[in-house]
Amino acid sequence: MTEEITRTEHSAPTRQFTVLLSPTRRGARLARLLATAHLGEWGLPTEPAVNVVAELAANAAVHGRVSGRDFRLDLMVHRDALLRIEVTDTRGERLPPAPGAVDVPAGDAESGRGLLIVEALADRWGIDVGTAPRKTVWAELDLVR
Repeated sequence: MTEEITRTEHSAPTRQFTVLLSPTRRGARLARLLATAHLGEWGLPTEPAVNVVAELAANAAVHGRVSGRDFRLDLMVHRDALLRIEVTDTRGERLPPAPGAVDVPAGDAESGRGLLIVEALADRWGIDVGTAPRKTVWAELDLVR
């Protein structure tokens, strides 16, 4: 419910960038580089947004990977006040934990901290289940404080 309320409150984006990327480490790295380039071109701060992009893209490459299917990165700026980051993959049956329900991994675990980072850096984040087999994990950053 929260996701839908947040989504409908926004007007059409004033700036938007969308790209399909391979669900690989290289694709996740390219997502971060492209986000850095576009945010810089738009005159917006790149941190912490690129760290959010990096984590969501890495999750799409690792947990949302389906051979032969790309993941999509969307960057949308609304009224120069809000940046919405969306990463859509084709593993809709594998949903991450909901906001506030992400567990802290054991101290020696080599993974499992990505959504904790997103939760710490984003003002809001969530999951939208799309038409099968898609899911979108999104994060919003307020640009005006």
